[in-house]
Amino acid sequence: MSAGVFEYRAVYSPRFSGQPTSPMAKNSLSDLLAQKAALDKQIADLQRNQRAEAIARVRALMNEYGLTPADIASGATRAPRAAAGDGAAGGAATAAKGKRGGRSANAGRKVAPKYRDPATGSTWSGRGLKPKWLAAALAQGRQLSEFAL
Repeated sequence: MSAGVFEYRAVYSPRFSGQPTSPMAKNSLSDLLAQKAALDKQIADLQRNQRAEAIARVRALMNEYGLTPADIASGATRAPRAAAGDGAAGGAATAAKGKRGGRSANAGRKVAPKYRDPATGSTWSGRGLKPKWLAAALAQGRQLSEFAL
């Protein structure tokens, strides 16, 4: 590398000149802090406005579809409520289902057995498919009441 090229870079290149290379570097710390405070205020105002607009849109949709805050919280889907003059029960059927999204409140719980195999002591609650021992006994002509507890 020749000495002339090196001197050119050192003297005329902004990287070596010691001068600030970006417009932000020309600002003082107090100027930058003031700009940051102004931007923070603009951000907060914009977020507040967007939140208010979103709430207004949600309220409009709730009115349009006849939803209540309880409907939103439960996450369950249901038919729209009847109009005030219809005399229909509205959401009575869905209220009976509870908050489990249409499942019974007792779904998944163990229940007491109703039938017992006298030979093995196996039991059946009466829910679901019949066990093989009971199906075989019924196929032989025995009555379900014979196995009742």
